[in-house]
Parts: sequence; structure tokens; C-alpha cells
Amino acid sequence: MTEAEPSLIATRQGGAGLLLMNRPRALNALDLGMIDALAAAIAAWREDAALRLVLLEGAGGRAFCAGGDVRRVRQDVLEGRPEAVEAFFAREYAVNAAIAAFPRPWISLIDGVCMGGGIGVSVHGSHRIVTEHAMLAMPETAIALFPDVGTSHVLPRLPDGLGGGLGRWLALTGARLHGAEAVEAGLATHFVPRERLPALRAALIEGGDAAAVAHYAEPVPEGRIAALRPVLARCFGQESLPAILAALEAEGTEWAAEQLAILRRVSPTSLAVTLELLRRGAALNLTACLEMELALTRRVTQHPDFAEGVRAVLVDKDQTPRWSPPADAMAFFTP
Repeated sequence: MTEAEPSLIATRQGGAGLLLMNRPRALNALDLGMIDALAAAIAAWREDAALRLVLLEGAGGRAFCAGGDVRRVRQDVLEGRPEAVEAFFAREYAVNAAIAAFPRPWISLIDGVCMGGGIGVSVHGSHRIVTEHAMLAMPETAIALFPDVGTSHVLPRLPDGLGGGLGRWLALTGARLHGAEAVEAGLATHFVPRERLPALRAALIEGGDAAAVAHYAEPVPEGRIAALRPVLARCFGQESLPAILAALEAEGTEWAAEQLAILRRVSPTSLAVTLELLRRGAALNLTACLEMELALTRRVTQHPDFAEGVRAVLVDKDQTPRWSPPADAMAFFTP
């Protein structure tokens, strides 16, 4: 991206609306300019009868979209600009809602990193296509935020048969789903190898409808997620943090120890907030979930853990956050 290039490039080719997130040096992280440009494109195309579909991609080859520009949000918090923080989240969540309500196929080509806000601009659309290079995650507890962009509605409803265990695992630990795992888990809809993406893209632009996706997609066999289903049900299907921790302790496996280590490293406050958020989100529609998330951002971003988490993970990158209450507060969650 050069100085003259916009952070979102919106074009039309025939009946296809093409959106390219264009901040490759920032892994296409969503800033307010990109969010507003997405909103403008959606508004312009929503009632366009000639539009067949929208195709959303990320520039640079490394990332679809690595999330929202939370470093900027942190700076606004530190400099006492709550109105700027409010504007960012309100406008981002409005775009998430508009994608969910978009009347024609919204097709995301996810080839690379897709986290946080990247999930928000894809998961509410009709088609989420991942390649073997895709990596999807909601790692917000590591920066003392919470799974937002409407995932308080999505995660409790993943088709896991686990009583919400899969969604809780993804939300609390920030677990990463690679390639076809995202389809297996329900965050993506199709797996298409990277080498087939150019042909799929051309077919969609040149007049094919969204059904063309199936022609290029490969079936997804049962894999890691299927293997994890029993333990996810036993551990993350629990209804409280003490019960989740106790169940992981009882497993006594290397995998369970890894999950415990993650839970003891992230913000204790964020874990408590996230679990309650998913509990409430399971009973709410998307609109209500986005409203709940927006209200929560007003409190959570003002908590000292948020600025500290972003500092440790994304600014100084020392990976040593000093939580308030501290990490050993997890002891209070242990039965």
C-alpha cells in the first residue's frame, strides 16, 4: 500500500462487488477509515439490483485481516478520548450487523491470518472460504478484551453438540484453527486449496453464482476438532471457571496442561467477563449481542488490564502483562 492507496479498495466487475482490505504491513488490521469504507460500500450496494455477490479479500498474501487496530484504541484510552473509542467499536459493530443483513452472498476468501475483527467481517456473511494457509482465532483474552464483533452470538451456536464447549474453548484460550479445522469447527463454510483460489475468484467474477464455490471446494474429513470433542465437552462444557479448571486438572494430559497454562497466563478479569458474555449471548439474537458487546467495551477498555494487555502483546511485545488483579488471582477460581 502506497501513500495514495486507500486502506479499502472497492470496485465493481460486472455483477460482482470486490472489496480488498489494503493494509498489508499491518496485516490488514481494521482502522476506522477501513471500517467507514466498508460501511459506505455496503450502503451503496445493498439496494443495487445488478449486484450478484460481494467478494472480500485481504492484500499482501500473509493475512486476510488480523483484527481491529487495538493499538490505536489503547492510545485513545491513554489520552482520555472515550468518544474515539466509542466511535471505533460502534462503527465496527454496525458493519458486522450490515454484513449479516446483506441481501446477497457475501463471500470471504480467507488465505492467511484471520483474527478478531477479521472474523467479524467474514463470519456473518454467507460464505467463509479458507485455504490451507488460513488461521482463525479469537485471542482477545490475551489483551484483556473479550470475543466481540458479534461472536458472543456465534461462538455459543457452533455446531458442536458440546453444550457450548467448543465456543468456550476458542473464546477463553484463543485457540487457533488452521485451514480445514475452521470448517470442521463451523467458523468457515468451505475449504479451497490456495492453488484453486484464482480460478474460483475468476468464476465468481465472470458470472458464476455462489453455488460455484462447491465446485472448487474439497470435502473436510474429521480431524483434530472431532478428536477433541469428548474432552472439550468434559472440560469446557462446564458452566463456571472453577469447574473448567478442575476438569482440566482431572484430565492429567499434556493437552489439558497446555490449556491450563494459557488460562493462567491471560487476564483473569477477561476470563470471567468472557464466560458470562457467552452465557448471555447464547440466549440473544445478533443485534442484542452487538449491543451488549458495545456496552461492555465502555467498561472493559477503561479497566487497566486492557491498556496493559495491548502493551505486552502488541506494543512492547514482551509478553509479560501485569494484570490487575494479578495472574495468581486465578487461584480464586480454583475449587
